[in-house]
Amino acid sequence: MKTILRRMLGAARLRADTYEEVEADRSSIGPAFVIVLIAAVASGAGTALRYAGSPLSAVDVGVETTISALLPLMLWFAGSAFAFMTGASFFRGPETETDFAEVLRTSGYAFTPGGLLVVQGLRPEALGIVGAWLVWLWIVAAGLVAIRQALDFSTLRAAGTFGSAAVLLWLLVWGLGVAPLPLP
Repeated sequence: MKTILRRMLGAARLRADTYEEVEADRSSIGPAFVIVLIAAVASGAGTALRYAGSPLSAVDVGVETTISALLPLMLWFAGSAFAFMTGASFFRGPETETDFAEVLRTSGYAFTPGGLLVVQGLRPEALGIVGAWLVWLWIVAAGLVAIRQALDFSTLRAAGTFGSAAVLLWLLVWGLGVAPLPLP
């Protein structure tokens, strides 16, 4: 337990050595998943708090809360997959030596600040929105460090990998959103 908390603190502080330690430790995939689950619960709770007492129906609040809770899990897995594919292929450096599990472990720890996503439920609503944006920016910064360390290359290559993975993820979500449903 002490190791996980120490690593979470190091990950939140954007310490490269912490991400290197997580990258090398094959057993850290479980704690990485738990960290993303914590972010998911915090995100869902923050959304539920934001809409508490709103004129939205219970079904609408439930849908919003569910989507918000699933978002960190989807971003972690799909984002890691796209980061691995683009980073290990197109942005590959001379020292890049990695596998998908390394990217998954380090990017899972990058979600450590996500435990604070409950702030999106703060009142006034503008404060909650600003707080959530700041937490997401922190997660993005941690994600850049995680990708850089997992793929063993420069910050510039990490930014290119992160950006291309984000575009691919956006295209996937957009494509699913506009794709026609099959008719019976």
